[in-house]
Amino acid sequence: MLINDIIPYERNARHNDKAIPKVAESIQKFGLRGSIVLESRDNPVIVCGHTRVAAMKSLGWTEVPDEHVEYCDGLTADEIDAFRLIDNKTGEIATWNVALLKSEAKRLNGKLDFARYGFDFKSKVKPYGAERTRTDDYYNLRLCDIDQCGPDGMPMLAPSDIQPARLIGFNYAKSWKEPKEGVGIHFFLDDYQFERVWNKPEEYMGLLKGFDMACTPDWSLYLDMPRPMQQWNVYRSRAIGDWWQRQGLTVVPTLSWSDENSYEYCFNGLPTGSTVAVSTIGVKGDEERERLWHAGMDEAIARVRPKRVLLYGGSLGHDMHGIETIEYANTVTDRMAGDKPP
Repeated sequence: MLINDIIPYERNARHNDKAIPKVAESIQKFGLRGSIVLESRDNPVIVCGHTRVAAMKSLGWTEVPDEHVEYCDGLTADEIDAFRLIDNKTGEIATWNVALLKSEAKRLNGKLDFARYGFDFKSKVKPYGAERTRTDDYYNLRLCDIDQCGPDGMPMLAPSDIQPARLIGFNYAKSWKEPKEGVGIHFFLDDYQFERVWNKPEEYMGLLKGFDMACTPDWSLYLDMPRPMQQWNVYRSRAIGDWWQRQGLTVVPTLSWSDENSYEYCFNGLPTGSTVAVSTIGVKGDEERERLWHAGMDEAIARVRPKRVLLYGGSLGHDMHGIETIEYANTVTDRMAGDKPP
């Protein structure tokens, strides 16, 4: 059918101008898909497909293949007008499963420039009413969703093999004036000093990449903290570490636990045979805390089988079963910044 024989509906309430170039690109890449729906053979006014027709014209097409043309046979004039409006509106009602959308785009990464078709996975400017997208950002689903998690639901970290000469607290990273070579960042601090890493992770990536490595954040697993909250803090540590690794940062997994009940989740997502970090801050001198630390360290060795342990805060005389252990002293400034128990 000749395109010039097709008549645009003069009262079309849909503004399509911005979509025409994108639809034209899609037609060029994938061919014409879908139908042009007209009122009838005698009155070929467009019911559905204004944008497709305009896109084909912009590409210099003069004909629409007959197999892509349909007619509203059997509908009354009022039904045709209603169908025209409803067809446009139903496209607005559909919503995206954002996690699946990002997963599909990631799977096709490098094969198609999705930005050319209006997909924006990076913009922080959200239209009014984009509640699901805002929620995704709040929980950092743009950084880690179910596709980055293992069978147990926890993000999986890759093993690391590094031995920094020095560990400094994240709270000193920005003001650090000495050479950064051989220096790693630890998070054996009060949580409030690094909660911003979770709230605005992109803002600190450049800072952390200036150092040789970073331990995963050591969000607290306090004994009086509800179990779901402990699991959430373990998840956050793994999720940030996984994202850091995918951005090219060298990451050392941090070991953390509370009591024996936490063993069912606190080691999930950790690699075996890796360099790991652990702290004794706030443990020394408390008999019950020392007991829990020794028990947890034995459990970690059995489950994670680390190649090397970066031990921050001083030794408790634990039997490390022959595992290479590098001790880092807790400096006075770190203590002043606020230490916390594991």
